[in-house]
Amino acid sequence: MLSLLSTSSSISRKKYDVFLSFRGEDTRKNFTDHLYDALNRSGIVTFRDDPKLEAGEEIAPELFKAIQQSRCSVIVFSETYAFSGWCLEELAEIVKQKNDKGHEVFPIFYDVDPSDLRKKKGKVEEAFAKHEERYKKDKDKIQKWRNASTEVANISGWHLNNRHEPEFIRDIDKKILAKLDQIYPIDHDHDEYWN
Repeated sequence: MLSLLSTSSSISRKKYDVFLSFRGEDTRKNFTDHLYDALNRSGIVTFRDDPKLEAGEEIAPELFKAIQQSRCSVIVFSETYAFSGWCLEELAEIVKQKNDKGHEVFPIFYDVDPSDLRKKKGKVEEAFAKHEERYKKDKDKIQKWRNASTEVANISGWHLNNRHEPEFIRDIDKKILAKLDQIYPIDHDHDEYWN
């Protein structure tokens, strides 16, 4: 009984429902902005990074904290997602939270084939070759990124295929809302999180 109470207590202390991971230059001003708006209109409290944070080389500690303070993560794998060390660091932290704390993960394959992520083919292979060259002395970092991308690529997610984006976003929004209500049957007005 005590563990149920502590689990329930830690759930209620989460600040965000969703942490949104994406490559800004690929999808910030189109798909991801529309998805972010749809989630918020549904009452899903969503964290997305500020474009100013991306200016630095290293991932900002605020992003790790936001991942830890979220119930789940939605990862938008776009064509150049794997080229960003920043995105791969987020991904590794998301997988760590998934494995350590039961953090839910919802991948979206936005014009990317999940098998390219799993098998490190095409643009993903090219991205990892660049990272291996850049981080020659930190093979552990590259391996952590490889493992995280493979693990998430093996999770059933949403694939854009040739669907219209508004319909695709509505579908994602409905499924995330239903999943959150199923896992955390709470009222989505979130007043208790801010008091």
